[in-house]
This record gives sequence, C-alpha cells and structure tokens, in this order.
Amino acid sequence: MNNNEIVAIIGGTGKVGRYVAAAALRQGYRVRMLVRNPDRLVNQDNRIEVIKGHADNISDLRQLLQDCHIVINAFGQPAGDTPLYSFVTSLVLEVMNELEISRYIGVTGGSLTLEGDRKSLQNKLGAWLFKVFFPNMIKDKQKEAAILEQYCNIEWTLIRLPFVVESEERGNVKVNLTDMPGIKISNQDIASFIIDEVLDRQYIHKTPFIAT
Repeated sequence: MNNNEIVAIIGGTGKVGRYVAAAALRQGYRVRMLVRNPDRLVNQDNRIEVIKGHADNISDLRQLLQDCHIVINAFGQPAGDTPLYSFVTSLVLEVMNELEISRYIGVTGGSLTLEGDRKSLQNKLGAWLFKVFFPNMIKDKQKEAAILEQYCNIEWTLIRLPFVVESEERGNVKVNLTDMPGIKISNQDIASFIIDEVLDRQYIHKTPFIAT
C-alpha cells in the first residue's frame, strides 16, 4: 500500500504504541511520534519522524499534529500517577479541531464502564476492583469518554482493552460493544486492529471492547 497520509501517535514508545507505529508503516502510512526523551529510543525505525515533547503541552501537540491525517492516542501512565488522560485527550481534540483533522482512535481499559454496557458478573467484579483500588484513574477515564462524546464533528473511536500481553499476533480479534469478549490480547493484535479500523471505520463514535 502506498499512502501519503501521516499517522500521529501519542504514547508511541509504550507497550501498545510502538507496535501501532510498526503496523502503520507496514500499511504504507507515514508516522510521526511524540516522545518525551528521544535519546532513550533504541532501534527506532528511521522512517518514523520523532517530535520531542510532552502530551500535556498544547504547543508540542500542535507541532505533532501539523499536516497529520489520523491521530492515535495510546498515552499511558503508571497507575500511581495523577491521571492526565482526560486532560491530554481534551488538548488533542482541541488541536484536531484547529487543524481540521477528523480521525481519532484512542485506547483505554476494559474496566471503563459506560451507559449501555452489559458486562458479565466476572467483568463487573473486575471493573469494581479497579474502581476501588484506582478510583482517580477510573474517574478520569470516564471523564475522557465524556469529552469524546462532545465532539460529534470528529470521527472518534475509543477501544477498550483487556490485559495486554507481549506475544505474536494471533488474529481473529473478537469485538463486542457491551462486554469484554476475552481476558487478554497481544499488543500486536491491538496494533493491527487499530490500523485496520483507520480504513474500515466500523466503530465511529463507539467504544468497542476487543480481545482474542
């Protein structure tokens, strides 16, 4: 595939983002990545344009997103940090509006419960445990989802993930709009699903759960 579109990745050095970058390159996209410390990149593909900056800095985001066509937000934080997910997402969407970029794909945890979900007892218990042990994170993740709902002009998709494991791509990703269809997924399967969704556009303004 020969594609001149630029995919901007936030969180591109994380356990999901770096595989998203590789999957985008395989599909012929140009890739630009926001990185706090480029000196820490090891064996980085020289086809990736690296922007030094922070996801919570709007000037850095403007530099990242200039002339881009697709935004993939895989921003992550250690569980104990003050959650910035909703703040980062709000900045990203603000800059996307400024630059008239319409396609956004984000990732979040399967513990996020939204109106209309019909989770199994096991998954309800898992979500409750996350809410007990990480209340600030869950509250912020819910705020992030609510912010996305306000942007009808942006073709957003928010993908909810189970446990992410380091392994080869298995394929046959299962998708469910109301409950988690499995307990784990490989980072490479996530990456392939995200890049496929850029073109397939099956889940515009939706929050699918995925698993293998």
